[in-house]
Amino acid sequence: MPEKLHPNIEKVAAVLGEHGVPGEIVVFAEATPTAATAAAQLGCEVGAIANSLVFDADGAPLLVLTSGAHRVDTGLIAETVGAAEVKRATPEFVRAATGQVIGGVAPIGHPAPLRTLVDTWLGRYEVVWAAAGHPHTVFPTSFAELVRITDGTPVEVER
Repeated sequence: MPEKLHPNIEKVAAVLGEHGVPGEIVVFAEATPTAATAAAQLGCEVGAIANSLVFDADGAPLLVLTSGAHRVDTGLIAETVGAAEVKRATPEFVRAATGQVIGGVAPIGHPAPLRTLVDTWLGRYEVVWAAAGHPHTVFPTSFAELVRITDGTPVEVER
């Protein structure tokens, strides 16, 4: 990794260390803002990318870590969390909740813990890749590790 990292990457690296996560953060020369671009850079299946998607659940942030192979069914997620409405968050809402920008949102390293759901589909992969706080970064992890480090709830994200 470069000598001086963006503060968000440093924060994510610190949290990974606190949780004993052994995977190293990978820094790409170009941004990988989508599951497809990240998978292409890594040479893995798009389903092994853990997208960190922030939703507005009745005004509260909700982080859904979903396989790059899925589209989140917001109606199902609303039923799952008992919300009247779950909708895609605005970039400003995402930044306020996570301190990070869309395309680089990590599952951890936020100003405060976020209620987190983890797509059970990610359990099909030995290694999954998640953003590390910046659109140029990812780190290797596993489904079980994502659930552990986020205190997340495993769920189905699409019907």
